[in-house]
Amino acid sequence: MKISKQLCGVAGEYYVAAEISRRGFLAAITLRNSDGVDILVSNIAGNNIFSIQVKTTQNKRKWIFNKKIENEKSEHKYFVFVNIPENLDFQPEYYIIKSTILSTNIYNGHRMWLKQTGKNGLIRNDSDARQFDPKYYEKEDLLTWNSLIEIISQDENK
Repeated sequence: MKISKQLCGVAGEYYVAAEISRRGFLAAITLRNSDGVDILVSNIAGNNIFSIQVKTTQNKRKWIFNKKIENEKSEHKYFVFVNIPENLDFQPEYYIIKSTILSTNIYNGHRMWLKQTGKNGLIRNDSDARQFDPKYYEKEDLLTWNSLIEIISQDENK
């Protein structure tokens, strides 16, 4: 079942909040106009806080950004990319990455793309568009829910 972009985005945020909550952390979805942070996450004591930006698509494994993504350098921010399948019998796919790793890879990848020639051997023109495609990332850069919770829990104990 295909849903609107707006519902797709909202569903992605709730899926992520649910995954975090079921692992014992508080997940507060921010208001829709909170630029750059969709979910604030905290331990139960409230002394360890980090943020999550959720990007959701339906039946795609590519997410488009503008060049602002290259400046995402927070040590306590993570991106969760959600792919919601149209078939309701299947569960969403998640790709989790730390913002510093994402921004560095996007920055470097875009510059490599610009150095290559485009169709018909023409020089590529720069644009503000950037893309996250998990196939271009090392396995260790993409976190699982368990590895994200482990990182958060280690921060909690510092």
